Amino acid sequence: MTSTASPEPVTDDVPFLDIADPNFDFNSSAVASAQAKSWYAESPVGPVVLRYAEGQELLRDPRLGHGGTRLIDMQGITEGPVYDWYVSMIVTFDGEEHRRLRSLVTKAFTVRMINDLRPFIRAQAERLTDHIESVDVCEFVDDFGNPLPLAAMCQLLGVPGEDYATFKNWTMDIGLVLSFAHGGDVPARVEAAVVGLYDYVGALMDRKSAEPGNDLISALLAAQRDEGRVSRDEVLNLIVTLMFAAHDATRHQLANAMVTFSQHPDQWRLLGRRPELAAQAVEEVMRWSPSARTVLRWAEEDFDYHGLHITKGETVIVMTPATHRDPRAYRNPDSFDITVPRQTPPLQFGGGPHTCLGAALARAELGEALLVLARRLGPPSIAGPVTWRPPIGIYGPEMLPLRFG
Repeated sequence: MTSTASPEPVTDDVPFLDIADPNFDFNSSAVASAQAKSWYAESPVGPVVLRYAEGQELLRDPRLGHGGTRLIDMQGITEGPVYDWYVSMIVTFDGEEHRRLRSLVTKAFTVRMINDLRPFIRAQAERLTDHIESVDVCEFVDDFGNPLPLAAMCQLLGVPGEDYATFKNWTMDIGLVLSFAHGGDVPARVEAAVVGLYDYVGALMDRKSAEPGNDLISALLAAQRDEGRVSRDEVLNLIVTLMFAAHDATRHQLANAMVTFSQHPDQWRLLGRRPELAAQAVEEVMRWSPSARTVLRWAEEDFDYHGLHITKGETVIVMTPATHRDPRAYRNPDSFDITVPRQTPPLQFGGGPHTCLGAALARAELGEALLVLARRLGPPSIAGPVTWRPPIGIYGPEMLPLRFG
């Protein structure tokens, strides 16, 4: 089922949703009511897109950009290693600069490379499941959700196994870059992670230049030499950014999947009996409980869109939990069902030129993980208090005690 945005008039009484409230519920009845009334709602941050078709259109609208440094500026970061890394990231650029950097990654990071990685991902999932199977209660994030994408990322990049533990802390902490507002030791942890990753990856690039291997860093360096349009510092930034994106979002999506299946045990048993449903299960999990709750864009100019005047510099937020349950785009959207082929892709990977480069890798990791876990273990159930990541940025459990079967 697909949906096309139509110029539906907006009512005079536009709904308001306080998404800045730390206790805001993205799946509340207030959100559903607002979606039924209007394609968008007002918020303290900017207009929030609630319907799929409008969200899909706006994510591809050239009048909306990725915002450059706005997101990091909102965190109060104006200088230092974290700022220098973030403002040079591929996601902060639009137009020709973005195309130049993205073309290098797409040339090196191929579908074949991801498919070649699948047996390794499956073997890691089997190994991690051995431990889960041996205990009554596991801490899923520590025992599976964290180490699986970490191992896959390190294997992809050619990081030696003995360095996985070091990478674990860095790649977890760098994911907090959008959570500086929570204070505490977060700023120090993010800065240490950025500095550590830059030093390590720089040295690893030097080794790969001298002795290339069958890994992504070697492929990126080869592509850089062929194209000659991307500097060494830009390749270094790309690799650190890939680490930031590849680990954090996937570990939270894996944990979100376990929470979802704990609420739908019959769907878990079905997946265990019918492994051919794994790809659909991945899409349904991402639709039902996306790890990226908001996708942000910024207006590059003044323009009008379906009754809403958007001002240059204004933030536009696509609320994925709402768009993923829009009845105009999905049949029975409030039902979690892995047997339903969902032809409408989730919006958490963005859209247009900025569609997430790691989407295929994330799907591969989720698919292999769910296949192994559902085949070997009974349905998960929550076995203790769950702690959650702050709602701004990537969202999911930080601690998730589970009992399987």
